Amino acid sequence: MQTLLITMAGIAFLLIVLEDVVHINKAKTTLFLGTLAWILLFLFPQHGADAAMVQEQLNENILEIASLWLFLMAAMTFVAFLNHQGLIETLIYKVLPRRLSERKLMFLVAGFAFFFSSLSDNITATLISIALVLSLRMEVKKTVRFAVLVVFAVNSGGVALITGDVTTLMIFMQHKVEIDDLLWLSLPALTSVLLLATLLSLKLKGEVEIIPSPRRDDRVGKMIAMIFLLTIFSTIILNVIAGVPPLLTFLFGLSIMFLVGRLCYEEDERESLLDYIRVIEFDTLLFFLGILLLVGMMKEIGVLDSLVRVYEVMPTTAANYVMGLLSSLVDNVPLTAALLKSEIAMSTASWLTLTYAVGVGGSLLVIGSAAGIVAMSKVEAITFISFMRYSGLILIAYSVGFAGSYLVGQMLHS
Repeated sequence: MQTLLITMAGIAFLLIVLEDVVHINKAKTTLFLGTLAWILLFLFPQHGADAAMVQEQLNENILEIASLWLFLMAAMTFVAFLNHQGLIETLIYKVLPRRLSERKLMFLVAGFAFFFSSLSDNITATLISIALVLSLRMEVKKTVRFAVLVVFAVNSGGVALITGDVTTLMIFMQHKVEIDDLLWLSLPALTSVLLLATLLSLKLKGEVEIIPSPRRDDRVGKMIAMIFLLTIFSTIILNVIAGVPPLLTFLFGLSIMFLVGRLCYEEDERESLLDYIRVIEFDTLLFFLGILLLVGMMKEIGVLDSLVRVYEVMPTTAANYVMGLLSSLVDNVPLTAALLKSEIAMSTASWLTLTYAVGVGGSLLVIGSAAGIVAMSKVEAITFISFMRYSGLILIAYSVGFAGSYLVGQMLHS
C-alpha cells in the first residue's frame, strides 16, 4: 500500500508536468489523487494505525491547509481589488521613469520583490510583484523571465527574517539559530538574486515605455490600499509581539475592507466588494489543496522521515545542499519539520546553510514553493516546462547563495 501511495504522488507530479500534453487542469488531477490517497489511508491504515488515528492526522493536515487557503483567499481578494482599480499601475507610474531599459527594469523588479517579501509573506509579495510585471504588458517570453525572477527573489527575500519564511521561523523556534545570525543571511540571499537578475537580463536589449492610463481619483480606493498596507505591517508586528497568526490579522483587514466598501464605496461597477472574492483563481486554491494533501500523506506514511537518512551517507553541508534541491519537489515545511524531529546534530553554521537551502531551493521548480504556484496561476504562459527552462540559471544562483550562506556561517562561528 505504501508503494501504491508513493506511486500516486509520483503520477500527480507527472500530470502537472504533462498538463499541456494531457490538457487536464492540474487542480483536477492533484485534488483527485490527493483525496483518493487519504481515502486509501482510512481503508488501509499504515504502521498499525486505526481510523481514529488517521482522522487525527487528517485533521492536523486540514488545519494547516485551511490556514493557507484562507490566508491566500484574503490576500488575493485585496490584490484583485487593487488591480481592478488600477492602483498598482498608478503606483508604478509615479515611481518609475517614463522610459527605461529592460535590463534596468529587471534589477528594479528583483529589488522590489526581494525587499517586499522581507516585509510581508511570500504569497502577498508574489501577488503584488506579478501584478507589477503584468501591468507593464511586455511580450510573453519576457514576462516569463520576469516572473521567474520574482519567484526566486520572493523566496530569497524572506529567508533571513522569522516573519518572512515559515521554515526560518521553525528553525529559530527550535533554538538552532539566533536573530543576528539570520540577518547575515540577507547578504548571500541578495547576492544570488542580483546574480540571477544579471543572467536573465543578458538577452534583454529593448526598452519599456510606461504609458499612464487615465484613472479617476478614487479616495475610497486609496483608503482600501492603505488598509492593505496596514494589514501587512500589522500582521508582522502582531505576530512578533503577541504570536497572533497572520491568517487572523489578514481576515480582520479583509473585513475592514468590506465594511469600508459598504459604507463609502457606492460608485463601483460591482454590487459589493464581496464580489471580488469571486474573481480570484480558485483553481490555484484547489491545486494547493491537492498538493498539500499529497505531501501530508507522504509525511504520515514516513516518506519524509526517510529523507533524513541522506545525512547518514553524505557530509552535512552536502546533505543540506541536497535538502534544498528536494524542497523543490516536497513542501519545505514538512521537510524541515522532519529534519528538526530527527534531532540531527549540526553546528549553528550548518543550520544557517540549511535555513537558506530549504527557503530558496524550492525556486528550482514552479511547483516547489507557494510563490511559484501563485505565479503559475497569474501568468498564463508559465507552465512546469516553461519555468523549468530557467532551472539551470536558478540552480547557479541558488548554488552561489548556498556557498555564501556557508561562508557567513563559518565567519560567524569559526
